[in-house]
Amino acid sequence: MLQTSHSIECAISDDFRSGGLLQLTIIFIFDSSVLICRNYKGDVDMAEIDHFFPLLMQHEEDGLLCPVLSRGNVHFMWIKHSNLYRILINELVSTTNKNSNASLVYSFLYKLVEVFTEYFKELEEESIQDNFVVVYELLDELMDFGFPQTTDSKILQEYITQEGAKLEVGKSKVPTTVTNAVSWRSEGIKYKKNEVFIDVIESINVLVNANGSVMSSDIVGSIKLKTMLSGMPELRLGLNDRVLFALTGRDKGKTVVMEDVKFHQCVRLSRFDIDRTISFIPPDGESELMSYRINTHVKPLIWIESVIEKFSHSRVEIMVKAKGQFKKQSVANNVEVRVPVPSDADSPKFKTSTGNAKYVPEKNMVVWTIKSFPGGKEFLMRAHFGLPSVENNELEGKPPITVKFEIPYFTVSGIQVRYMKIIEKSGYQALPWVRYITQSGDYQLRSNV
Repeated sequence: MLQTSHSIECAISDDFRSGGLLQLTIIFIFDSSVLICRNYKGDVDMAEIDHFFPLLMQHEEDGLLCPVLSRGNVHFMWIKHSNLYRILINELVSTTNKNSNASLVYSFLYKLVEVFTEYFKELEEESIQDNFVVVYELLDELMDFGFPQTTDSKILQEYITQEGAKLEVGKSKVPTTVTNAVSWRSEGIKYKKNEVFIDVIESINVLVNANGSVMSSDIVGSIKLKTMLSGMPELRLGLNDRVLFALTGRDKGKTVVMEDVKFHQCVRLSRFDIDRTISFIPPDGESELMSYRINTHVKPLIWIESVIEKFSHSRVEIMVKAKGQFKKQSVANNVEVRVPVPSDADSPKFKTSTGNAKYVPEKNMVVWTIKSFPGGKEFLMRAHFGLPSVENNELEGKPPITVKFEIPYFTVSGIQVRYMKIIEKSGYQALPWVRYITQSGDYQLRSNV
C-alpha cells in the first residue's frame, strides 16, 4: 500500500489528445469526510467519492488492499498521508484502448504532499481547515483544466502567500516563471558576487555480520548546489564518469560507474543521453542537482570490535575498540558508536581512551562520542553495568552496534568534479567552490553476544 500521511482523492479523465498527458477531473482531500475538493472538468460525477470508503474497507477485509480501487469504469488511485486521503478518480473513456499513466498520477499526488508540507510544515486536518483559501489557490495553480502546471514550491511561494492581505497583490503580479520555459528560476536575479557552491555528499551503507564479514555495502550519493548567480546562466558540470571517458576514448585515472542516477528537472536529459554532459540552468539558492548509487564492496571506514561478558545475576562488562580504516590525513568528525545493553542493566561505569560515553536507558544503549577521530587511530571504551539478582526471563533480541560519522574532504567512491563551466550572456566571472563529504548511512555491525 502506498502511504505518506493524509488523504487526497482526485478524479482523472483519461484523455490522450495532447500527447498522452493526463487530465485530472477532481481532487479530494478528506479524512472520514471530505475536507476540500476541486472539480477541474466536471466529467466525473462528484458522488463517485461516496463509493471509495466502502471499497477500501471491503478490500482491506479481504486482504486485497492496493493503491488502485475500481468500480465499473471508475478507478480510484489514492495515497494516505497521516490520516488524510488523496484520491484520484480515473474514468476510462470508452473510445480509447489506452490506460492512464499511473506513475504520473502518483508523482503528482506525492508532489501535492510535498508542496502542502512546504507551506504548512505539518500536513494535518487542522492545517487544511485553517488554510482553505491558500489550498484552493494552490490547487488552481498546480492544475489548469486538469493539466499539471507549476509544481515548484519555490515559484509558487513567490505569488501565493499564507497572508491573506498579500493574496490579492500576488494575483496581479504573476512571476514570469509560470509561463516561462524555465519554470524553476525567476528572471532578473542579481548578485554583487557571483558564486556557486557544490557539495558532493556520499552516505555509506554497511552491514557486517558477527564473524566480521561484510554482508552488504553500497554508496548513495548526491550533488547539492547553492547557486548565487545573476541572470539566467547555463552551467556544465563534468565528473570522472567512466561511461563518459569510454565515449571520449579516455581511460586514464580514477573513474566511477554511477547507477540509479536521478536528476533535477533543470538538467537537459537529451544532452546527457548523447554525450553524458550535465548541462542545466540552475534554480536560485539551494537545490539537489542529482543523486546516484554505486554498488560496490566498501571496506568499513570505522571498524568496531566488541567483547561483551555477561555474568548471571551480577554484572555485564563491555569492551569496544574502534579503529579508523581511512587515510591518515583525513579526520572523522562527531563520531557516535552506539552499543546496545540489556534492558535491565543499571549502575553504569565507563572508561574511555578518548571521547565521552553516556548511558541512554530509554534506548537501552551506550553512546560513545568522539569529536575528532583521525584515520589509522584506535580508541578503546570499557563499560560496566550491574544486573538485578532476579533474572529477566524475557527473551531479548540482539541489536547491532551502529556508528555515525562524517568525514570532510573525502569520498569513498573517488568521484570528482572535474570542471564547472558557467556561461552567462553578460560574460561575468563566477567562482565555483567544491566540497566533498562522506557520512554514515545505514552502518551496522553485529556482535556475537
